Amino acid sequence: MFACVHNAGRSQMAAAFFNMHKTQEGVTGISAGTNPASEVHGVVREIMLEKGVDLSNITPVKLTPELAKTCSTIITMGCGETCPYVPGVKIIDWKITDPKNASQDDARLIRDEIEDRIKVFIAENKY
Repeated sequence: MFACVHNAGRSQMAAAFFNMHKTQEGVTGISAGTNPASEVHGVVREIMLEKGVDLSNITPVKLTPELAKTCSTIITMGCGETCPYVPGVKIIDWKITDPKNASQDDARLIRDEIEDRIKVFIAENKY
C-alpha cells in the first residue's frame, strides 16, 4: 500500500507505477489516505497521462485499519500522517514533495522520482 494524507497525488502515482512495473503475479499495489480528497489532483492526472496512465476515474480512498491489515508493507510518501498500527505490517517512509500546487515541470520531476523509487523497490523485493 502507498499512503499519503489526501490520496490525491503521490500515493496514486506510486500505486499506478507499482502495478505497471511489477513482475510478480498476485501482488497488487493500492493507495489510500488518512484524510482523502474528493479527487486526484488535476496536475497529477495530466502528467500521468503522459506515461499512459489514466487516473481520471480514480477516487481517493480512506486508509482504515481494516484496509491496512490487507497489506504486507505500507509506504508513506513523507506526509507526516499517522498510519494505523498493524502488527506485522512493515512501514517505510519516502520523503517526497507533494505535487498538489506544483507546476507541470516540477510535478513531472516528482512523478519520475516516484517511478524510479518504485522500480528499485520492486527489484529489491522481487515483486
